[in-house]
Amino acid sequence: MKKSSILAIIATMGLLQACDTTPAQERQIGCAGATVAGAVLGGAVGNQFGGGSGKDILTAGGAVAGGMAANNAAGC
Repeated sequence: MKKSSILAIIATMGLLQACDTTPAQERQIGCAGATVAGAVLGGAVGNQFGGGSGKDILTAGGAVAGGMAANNAAGC
């Protein structure tokens, strides 16, 4: 019984330690969030222009450009 309790405590401690983030991890998360948000916004703006397959190209281009711009603005 004691052996399983000790293993459960050690496992819980390991899981809780995994929740701790370093400043480098927080920066990576912020960079990823900024890039995704910029890509979504750029795709939405690009979707407003063109027609047919041109609209698809402008949507994709806007997503790429928006992601890159947000990534640079976040200092990543």
